[in-house]
Amino acid sequence: MKLYVCWGTWRGATVRPFRRTDAHPCGVAYSALKEGGHDPKVIRCFGWRELPAPFNYTSGRRRVKELTGDVTVPVLVTDEGQVIAGSGVIAAWAGDHAAA
Repeated sequence: MKLYVCWGTWRGATVRPFRRTDAHPCGVAYSALKEGGHDPKVIRCFGWRELPAPFNYTSGRRRVKELTGDVTVPVLVTDEGQVIAGSGVIAAWAGDHAAA
């Protein structure tokens, strides 16, 4: 399992049981996977989707674009090869697919 993120996996100052709407998407996805018992290989892609294309030409961003057609992260690739893009969708997947 691989999780493509920007620079890291921080969430921001989220205090349970409350969730901030401005929490960092990569951290939200990572935390949901960890809470579901998964241990994804984290691939840092650097860059930022708002930057011009030449600044998003790292190997990670190129791979994400190959997988999804866009450079936006987070993106999860499951062990079965399923590609899941977006923090909310990844978090929902993690909730439905807890690790054994």
